[in-house]
Amino acid sequence: MTSSGKSEMDLAGMVARAYPELETVRAAAEAPVYLVGGAVRDLLLGRGRADVDLVVEGDAIALASRLGAEAREHERFGTATVRLDGHGVDVASARRESYPRPGALPIVEPAASIEEDLRRRDFTVNAMAVALQSPAQLIDPHGGEADLEAGLLRVLHAGSFADDPTRALRAARYAARFDFALEPETERLLRETDLGTVSADRRRAELLRLAAEPTAPGGFELLAGWGLIEPRVGATELAREVAGLLATPPWRDFVAPDRAVLAAALPGEGATSAGEDALMPATESGGGDPAARAEALAAAQPRLPSEAVELARGRDPVELVLARARGAEWLDRYLAEWRHVELEIDGEDLLAAGIPQGPALGRGLHAALAAKLDGGAAGRDAELATALAAARE
Repeated sequence: MTSSGKSEMDLAGMVARAYPELETVRAAAEAPVYLVGGAVRDLLLGRGRADVDLVVEGDAIALASRLGAEAREHERFGTATVRLDGHGVDVASARRESYPRPGALPIVEPAASIEEDLRRRDFTVNAMAVALQSPAQLIDPHGGEADLEAGLLRVLHAGSFADDPTRALRAARYAARFDFALEPETERLLRETDLGTVSADRRRAELLRLAAEPTAPGGFELLAGWGLIEPRVGATELAREVAGLLATPPWRDFVAPDRAVLAAALPGEGATSAGEDALMPATESGGGDPAARAEALAAAQPRLPSEAVELARGRDPVELVLARARGAEWLDRYLAEWRHVELEIDGEDLLAAGIPQGPALGRGLHAALAAKLDGGAAGRDAELATALAAARE
């Protein structure tokens, strides 16, 4: 099925302007090749470039090798990633998928046509393709263009969320990003989704993709409204505060925004490893929940820079961001100034002054750093005197 919404000339010109590197692919292809998925969706929405995914009705690895570009092959799925004019392009052979049980990874087999490949995708708006060869037709077998115009997310079949429950998490990402509504039957199916049939790692990966979006707070709000997650109290406001902090100095680039926003939204998330508590409420003690530990840090009121450093040093960066988002303004100076303060002396200087190996060395250096932070030990001589006095106590 092709759509009449865009003429062949319109489509060819849109693709050429957004993705000029694909002319190289069109010239090298010996089998029909199509631009698919999010790139087509965003093209029709007028949103510019997106990740480029191509599907070949043939051998994707052979096409990648003919392109003469740096390629990374993924033989299991018949896919390759190539670099063209500085852009990454994923090339895949047309394939179909089947799921041996709900939530399992799919069994992948070759498919004969682009229509068969599109049938395995998540939503109608992502199940469109544009032929790179002439005529540049829009292949739209599921009505994706009409759903785009109506602002609707619609799954392709009734078993979609059972096959892959992470599609429910993707629904929140797309709905928040594009301000789309769920088609009524899609919403009914989504609310019945069992996220417990997929591994914690897969859930976390999809939640992190949502958390990386500028519209992440709204996405988590949607998931909570659909009954798929149990966010912490005030999650939306905290996530928005965290996202704002990480866009401004001194917090910009301090920690990966996706990890921090996810920790703000969901109890038990944001640490470096996944846990089965990703969809569960926080415990009173905080446990592995960085936001709960950050709450205790936010309540602290250090009187001196040395006390602030003692409280903050060695903490997970996510905890620091969350504590600042909860009002610990003193962390701005810790991040910008105090954490960078270093002594001019070291342990060798204390050994040379007769301090023996052992706890006294650490005690002396700790005292000297505290004094320097608080303005009481300016210069090497003052640092050494302070350190020696503390070490000899």
